[in-house]
Amino acid sequence: MKHMKEVMTGAGTLAIAVGIGFVMQSSEAAQERYGAQARPTLAKTANDAKVVLNTATSADILLQVQDIELTSASEVTDVSVPETDAAVQRASATVDDLLPEPEKFPLVPECEISAEAVPVDGAMVALTLDAPCAPNERLTVHHNGMLFTHATDDAGTASITVPALAEQAVFIMAFANGDGAVAQATVADITSYDRIVLQWRGDAGFELHAREFGAEYGQPGHLWSGSDANIEGFASGANGLITRLGDTMSAQPLMAEVYTFPSALSAQPGEIDMSVEAEVTASNCGLEIEAQSLEMSQGGTLKTHNLTLAVPDCDALGSFLVLNNLVSDLKVASN
Repeated sequence: MKHMKEVMTGAGTLAIAVGIGFVMQSSEAAQERYGAQARPTLAKTANDAKVVLNTATSADILLQVQDIELTSASEVTDVSVPETDAAVQRASATVDDLLPEPEKFPLVPECEISAEAVPVDGAMVALTLDAPCAPNERLTVHHNGMLFTHATDDAGTASITVPALAEQAVFIMAFANGDGAVAQATVADITSYDRIVLQWRGDAGFELHAREFGAEYGQPGHLWSGSDANIEGFASGANGLITRLGDTMSAQPLMAEVYTFPSALSAQPGEIDMSVEAEVTASNCGLEIEAQSLEMSQGGTLKTHNLTLAVPDCDALGSFLVLNNLVSDLKVASN
């Protein structure tokens, strides 16, 4: 098949708010962009692809959380989240099923679920959950419009480091049956950082890419989930950081990738080019896939967009769709 690359700007838009640069990357282009880590690709034109983008104020393409009450900023509160993640059903055996003579054994009292959120460097939060009666259970984490799934371990505990999206950061952790807990932390240094979130459901093939200060694909300064993290550079303000959240082992997981740049600490001025990319895979070819972006500026404002993307047919497996203007590029001043 002849390798081709086609660019479509604002392709097939319906009620579109901003233009989208749409690129189908061929195998040669993918090798240049991703180097040795590139996957084999096939080329295909993108004439049949469409992009729909609209603004939104909530994560309505993913999960909705209602009737959650946080009684105190310093308390951990049990919550009930109705119908969250309905595709997954929690199953457990009763005590009567396990013990033929229950009168000989004291019944275990109902376990309490507790959570804690502790601010750490980089406007991050160390989030922990203790649910001794829910080992190896799927867990959905909700934070300021960002959602992702995780799983408890054999002891019913979970530990996650999460980029905060608000100074008063509230985290809701809910199991599929509605049990859960809430924790809150004050993130005092959040105004020093710019943050961009891309989130989606299932194996949609999305990736968030940042090219810092003129970096080309595959060069130092090109950050994505497949690149090595430079924690020291992030702490000094030399580079940003990509954080990937979500449990890929569960069915239809909620996934999120977060790009963070320490704008208030930056040692050099310049621009960071942002793009959203989606690989055409056996899981998404010929389907419409959905994603949502959240952009947090240093001023603390949060801008949200929803995306619906029609993926080309399966003869384009391994190719990449590149959306250049779904998320805003970052302009960094020297400090």
